[in-house]
Amino acid sequence: MHHTDAVAALSAATTWHKASHSGSDNGGCVEVATIPGWIGVRDTKLGPDSPVLAFTPHEWDTFTRGVRDGEFSLPSDAR
Repeated sequence: MHHTDAVAALSAATTWHKASHSGSDNGGCVEVATIPGWIGVRDTKLGPDSPVLAFTPHEWDTFTRGVRDGEFSLPSDAR
């Protein structure tokens, strides 16, 4: 499946669930859904109107590993 088709299929998915590390105030929350071969992420505040980021399992693994390793952390003076 091509990326654009995956985004469309994920956008139509009804299996979105709030990520376990999201806060309860809806200020910085994301939702995650899966379809075969793809993982989707969207902003909770916008719900179905939110743009969807679509990752293959390999891309998702690489991304989440980078997050855990602090690869995307901002310097303390930029926060």
